[in-house]
This record gives sequence, structure tokens and C-alpha cells, in this order.
Amino acid sequence: MSFLPQEIIRRKRDGGVLSREEIAFMVEGLTAGSVTEGQVAAFAMATFFKGMTIDERVALTLAMRDSGTVLDWSDLPGPALDKHSTGGIGDTVSLMLAPAIAACGGYVPMISGRGLGHTGGTLDKLDTVPGYRTQPDNALFRKVVREVGCAVIGQTADLAPADKRVYAIRDVTGTVESIDLITASILSKKLAAGLHGLVLDVKTGTGAFMATLDDSRALAESLVHVANGAGLPTVGLITDMNEPLGTAAGNALEVQLAVDFLTGKRIDPRMWEVTVALSAEMLVIGGLRPDVAEARVAIEEAFTSGRAAEIFGSMVSVLGGPIDFVTKADSYLAKAPVVKPVYAPEAGTIAAIDARAIGVAVVGLGGGRTRPQDAIDPSVGFSALAGLGEDVGPDHPLGFVHAANDAAADAASAALIAAYRLGDRPDRGPSVIERVGG
Repeated sequence: MSFLPQEIIRRKRDGGVLSREEIAFMVEGLTAGSVTEGQVAAFAMATFFKGMTIDERVALTLAMRDSGTVLDWSDLPGPALDKHSTGGIGDTVSLMLAPAIAACGGYVPMISGRGLGHTGGTLDKLDTVPGYRTQPDNALFRKVVREVGCAVIGQTADLAPADKRVYAIRDVTGTVESIDLITASILSKKLAAGLHGLVLDVKTGTGAFMATLDDSRALAESLVHVANGAGLPTVGLITDMNEPLGTAAGNALEVQLAVDFLTGKRIDPRMWEVTVALSAEMLVIGGLRPDVAEARVAIEEAFTSGRAAEIFGSMVSVLGGPIDFVTKADSYLAKAPVVKPVYAPEAGTIAAIDARAIGVAVVGLGGGRTRPQDAIDPSVGFSALAGLGEDVGPDHPLGFVHAANDAAADAASAALIAAYRLGDRPDRGPSVIERVGG
């Protein structure tokens, strides 16, 4: 069946509901070159203003999935499971979760991304590990998943290529914030990964892309309903991002924090709660444990026994990193030449934190990108960040800045101070706020 792109755009512009065939025509046309980037931009803008039904979102997601290779993990002896986060500050959950799931009988072919805006990317963190291959060929990827139980890598060019082109158009046409298009972008890649189950970590708060609970809930519900509608069993958790999840922000600093978590040297309570909650949901959705209570016990055992740390070390070494990375991470990770404590102007209690501002400050230090081609300094960021309700003063800094030089350290210190507000001790809410079921 043949369609005219301009008529499809016009129908969506006027609030019409598009058929699965019309949506597939637009996506296939973009990939083949028969639909222009200008027409896709107009289609994205019409969608931004008029929205899509759940069925339309499912159709768009499936069309983008089918624009490239779809992986098949049916030969694995257990379920292929994954987690996706909408992005936060100090969030290294993927590095602990993947090996913990593997320790419990699951397989995690995790295809992750780089930093986006003020949020850090899992791939940028793994790039701080010397030798680690974030872009292995498909044969090595499959080998690591099967033999180790997990592999955290980057998106290959043949997985959902239409998503890359649509995202690039959205990025320069003011249509990034559409829940319809965000949903299709995230899920097309996960569906192309051939998963048997998915758990979503949708952030809410000052450091999240969706700052309000209502917006975060709308995104979580869209993602969960569309994923299930497309045949991928999925649940979502809405988690708090009104402060950094861990006490470090910055690539090498966060990797060190993840290793400390895995080895039991230091475990931030909020990071523990979110990691265990997401992991437990994954075990249940994969049929590896009958309920969340039993799944939590299994995940906690994976960490306390050291099995998760062992699997993480195996993944790193098989993908080209040091064989002793887990025991000697500190000697391998880059160190900033300038490290300074950052003190609040006066003593007091932390009443509120602008977590997004901390992420922006890390980018300003060189720990993120302002342009896609920018190189990242893996050593910079903040460590020992104070959390909500903590008392700070001359003996307790807000944190430590890690910078390339004194001028950068001073600028980042000023940004960190501005991100904290002192006042009455706040009511600290739960780290896991809501569950959104399929």
C-alpha cells in the first residue's frame, strides 16, 4: 500500500489517529530515503502537539525496532533480562545490577548509552576502565553474555537505526520532550535487543528529566503499557532523584563507588535500595523467583556472597579490561590533579539539593559533553557528596571537587555550593516511590 507523507503529516496535525501501516510507511521511508528529514521533522512536531494513542505508540516502536537487526537470545539456558534508567546523577546501578542478575540465573545483554544532557552515561563510565571494549563485535557480545552472564556494551549501528535518525531530527527541532517519541525511542532499542523481560527505572525530582511525579508517572505508564503491548513483559519503578543517588558524580569516581559497593567496602543506602528493588523485579519478571520477597533475598545474597563482584570482574576482563580490576580499581582509574573539599558558607542542615545543577557542574568540569564530538575527562567530578538532612560545617564539607586545574575547581565549587540549600531538616521520602505494573 502506498501513502503520501504529506497526507499522513496533515492527518496527525489535525489530531487524527494513524494506522500501523501509515506509521510503518513513515519510518521505512526515512530509512530508505523516500521520506525526507523535513517531512519527519514535521511529523515529529505534529506528534509533539497532538500526541498518539497507545496503539500508535506501539506501532511506532515496532516500526523503529524493525528498521534494523533484532537479536535472538532463545538459545540461552535462562531469560534475557535488562533494565533501563531515564537518567540521573550519581546513578551506577547498572554496574551492580547486571552481575547480580547473572548470579541468580539470568542473562543480561545490556545495551547502554552515553551521557545525555546533565546525566551521566554508563558507557562513559565503562570507558574509564583501561582496555574495556564497549563496542565488541556481535560474536564476542554473545560469547560474554552466554559464558559470564552479562555484558554491558554500546548500541551497534544495526540496532534500531531509525531511532538514531529520528532522535537527531528531534534534537534540532524542539521535539525531544514528547512522551510519545521518548517511549518509542527507548523501547525500540530494547525490543531490538531481543529481551524476555524489562524493568524500567523512571526518575523523578530535581535531577530527573521529568521533574514532577505526575510527568514521571505519565512516562512510566506509557513505557510499561507500550512495552507490554509490543510483547515485552515490563514493569516500572518510579525512583527519587531529588539528590544524587550515590555519593559520587563523575565517571571514574562513580566506577570506584560501584566497585566499593560490589566488594562491600562502602554501600550507599539509597543506592542499595534502588538496586535491590530493580533487581528483584527483574528476577520475578524473568520467572527466576516466584515473588519480590524471595527475589530480594536472592539478590542480597548475590552481593553479600561476593558472587556479583566476581561476575563483574569476569565481564571486565573478558571484554578486555584488567583481570584484577575489582581488587585494584583504584590503581587503574584516572585521578584528577586537583582535589579540594567544598564547604558551605555557613554551618547548617541540608534542606534541598538541585541535583541537576550538580550534573551540569560535572559537565562543566569536563566530565560530560556540550557537543557530541567532545572528549570526556574521566577523572573529574565530585566525591563524598552530602545528602538531604545531613549537617554540614567546618568539619563536614558538602563534598570534594576533582578537577583538572585550580580555576576549574573553583568554578565547580561555586556551582556545588549554589546547588545546596540549608534550612530545616527535610522529610526524606522513600528511594522507590511507586511501582507501575503491566
